[in-house]
Amino acid sequence: MQIKSLKEQAALQDQILKERLEVLLPKVMANSEADAWIIASKEYHEDLLFPLLVPASYLTARRITLLAFIKDHDTIRRFSLSLPDEDLAKYYESYWDVQKETQSEALNRMFHEFDVQHIAWNISEDSAFADGLSSGLYQQYQREIEACFVERFMEDKLLAIKLMEIRTETEKALYPHVLEAAFSVIEDTFSKKNIVPGVTTCADLEWHMKQMVQDMGLVFWFSPTIDLQREGEGPRYYGVIEKGDLLHCDFGIRYMNLCTDTQRNAYVAKDGETQIPEKIKKGFAVNNRFQDIVRENFKLGRTGNEVFTASIEQAKKEGIIPCLYSHPCNVYGHGPGTIIGLYTNQSEIPVRGDICLDYDTVFALELNIQYEDMTFYSEETVLFDESGVHFLYPGRDEIYWIQ
Repeated sequence: MQIKSLKEQAALQDQILKERLEVLLPKVMANSEADAWIIASKEYHEDLLFPLLVPASYLTARRITLLAFIKDHDTIRRFSLSLPDEDLAKYYESYWDVQKETQSEALNRMFHEFDVQHIAWNISEDSAFADGLSSGLYQQYQREIEACFVERFMEDKLLAIKLMEIRTETEKALYPHVLEAAFSVIEDTFSKKNIVPGVTTCADLEWHMKQMVQDMGLVFWFSPTIDLQREGEGPRYYGVIEKGDLLHCDFGIRYMNLCTDTQRNAYVAKDGETQIPEKIKKGFAVNNRFQDIVRENFKLGRTGNEVFTASIEQAKKEGIIPCLYSHPCNVYGHGPGTIIGLYTNQSEIPVRGDICLDYDTVFALELNIQYEDMTFYSEETVLFDESGVHFLYPGRDEIYWIQ
């Protein structure tokens, strides 16, 4: 697996930024009452949106990086009220006259010039992704912005959520490459060279995955896990791997601001076995059927809660014992967007599950089913677009064979 050079990655990230600002931003703001949206970040205490709104070379906020999106007739004007920066200037009009005024004075001047009536800030009680403005900065702006404008402050969590959730054309084209990087680790880990029955432990494989990711120059956004199920010994657990074990991994990386979240299974053959046991194949087929049920229930404008309820009801009608806990997986692993059940709460989830589905969004299709005395876990990184829900990497019906 060839990881792209830093120069190639930077070029792609800047292309994605251009698409996000020119294509996605106007669509997102068109659905909001706000006619001004302000994103302010302190150095080393940046808004979660920050890395998606600046070029690859702009690694941290500078003192206070202040970006403003303003509705101006039929267009969205993009302004920087920040310290001068050559790379930032490629994407934002400079508005702050550093020699003559403070940042807040420039912001007041902007509000007057465009006669803004509804000023959105990233403040939210129920969404971390829309709560990026620090308390200190918010208090500062309440003091330094003219009272007539403070009265027009508002919250709109969907501005931040949707701008982060929806993928650009370049990101959609790039995702299979990102998945290839993730699966190169999984496939190397679930192989004969790294698994010695009676010797290798689940923890050994976890450390192998971590080391591979680091050696690739990437990061894992959560610590990978390996567990196993053994015939006649109840639920999954961790320990020394033996012949006849069904192994299961949960693994996700971040690469060029895109996250993956995928689970795969492997079977360690017993002496004399030439194929995976029939019970495991049948259980896995039931799991795949439940995946398809959930995919069929993805519809534009449906909430995550509606997808959850329809999928669970349909699965039960087909005699499946289901557990559904899918989530957006995009710029953050448990990303912005609607959630579809929780592992610990198999019911509709208030607020977080009430967000509606949009096209060009990426999800971790995560679920499990009970079959006889076993539980079959799966998770696939998928894209939802106008033609349905698509797997971003092949092999979702494959169990790795280790002999």
